[in-house]
Amino acid sequence: MAGIIGAVPLRIAFAHRAFGSRVFAPSWLMTAATVLLLVLFVNLGRWQWGRAEFKQHLMTEFTRQSERVITLAGQSHAASLPRYARVEATGVWDGSRQFLLDNRTRDGRAGYEVLTPLRLGDDRWLLVNRGWVPFTGYRDRLPDVALGAVSLQQVRVRGRLDNLPVAGLIGGRAAPALAGAWPRLTSFPEERELAAALGVDTTRVEPRVLLLDDAAPDGYRRGWRPFVKGPEQNWAYAIQWWSFAVLLLVLYVTLNLKKQDAA
Repeated sequence: MAGIIGAVPLRIAFAHRAFGSRVFAPSWLMTAATVLLLVLFVNLGRWQWGRAEFKQHLMTEFTRQSERVITLAGQSHAASLPRYARVEATGVWDGSRQFLLDNRTRDGRAGYEVLTPLRLGDDRWLLVNRGWVPFTGYRDRLPDVALGAVSLQQVRVRGRLDNLPVAGLIGGRAAPALAGAWPRLTSFPEERELAAALGVDTTRVEPRVLLLDDAAPDGYRRGWRPFVKGPEQNWAYAIQWWSFAVLLLVLYVTLNLKKQDAA
């Protein structure tokens, strides 16, 4: 039986089509591989196009929320406001208990983002991202991010509300230590983990962080954007994947058009 099967040409009979002196006769194996790759390329292009539209939406929101400043004191939670809303908050810096968000890069350089607690007038805590500082070159030597004279002083700050950064993989997360010296290193922490490190109830910590305005004092490198690379890159990738799909079809047809045997 195996010999008989092996002797039979692996062709899709219904796919045979004559074109002048040539016949279109693809094998089932090439057809299956082409279909699988075609589905893959088309879906990768759709995914990249979706990413581009998502980034375009974020950019629109980022620009639109620049139009007015909202006083945070009148809100029950920062989560009730739109993402990227510009807000103003008054509180007291707690420069003695700061976090360093690890695995944050700028222009290809490794570094940290400085997360400083601001105690609001109603005893809530707002975590303020004061910007990016470069990696010192030694894991056991954290950068000096002390606030100096303004620590434990009441200040008025402005910035944009944003979500805490989220890791692509669960393995990239590291909660801050619950004891030890400050500042404490953490990577993609959750709100409850930051609250536990501060020793306060989670309900007293605002669920969003404040990205300190570029022109505000007591900050580091900022230049906030909703993403590192714009939607143009994703649109280009989408077109690239769809071009691969078209090229695949052209190759599939070209490679399977064969000369008919002379009668």
